Amino acid sequence: MLKYLFLTFFLTFSTLVSTEANPYTLPKLRQQYQQAAASKEAGEKFHKLMSAYTKQDAVVLAYKAAAEAIRARDASMFNKLTYVQQASKQFEQAVSIDANNPEVRFLRLSVESNLPAFLGLSQHVDDDRQFLLKTLLNHPNSGLDAESFGLVRDFLVARGHVSDAEAQKLARL
Repeated sequence: MLKYLFLTFFLTFSTLVSTEANPYTLPKLRQQYQQAAASKEAGEKFHKLMSAYTKQDAVVLAYKAAAEAIRARDASMFNKLTYVQQASKQFEQAVSIDANNPEVRFLRLSVESNLPAFLGLSQHVDDDRQFLLKTLLNHPNSGLDAESFGLVRDFLVARGHVSDAEAQKLARL
């Protein structure tokens, strides 16, 4: 009995430690991304964390690309273009791994739609917008949890990426 109790305790503890030790879980990344978007200090911290990521998970790579774009926001004029180009390459890598992941496509849209057109790095805005609209209209079978669904829907509507009729359809979901 004591042996099973110890085994249960050990497995529970190791699961908690491994969960806490992994800074790349989606809830943590989402929270840190939102903080990074609002604060230069949080942006630097987020970029440092994401720079250390070396695996090939599409969503985490998309957050890594977003961290690079946030770095560009806060960089000198001399470095901005370099960081944006690096973010673009990382988004391409993430999309090549999982082109049907709505979170990957949302992150790319949120970055590209804010870039100046003259850079020529916003070529996926229409495709990502259409993909996300179609995905959202399939909710609850969209592949997005309720929180992510609301975030993407609100972004598309608030930024004018959908028509009034499409916004009304989305509001009913």
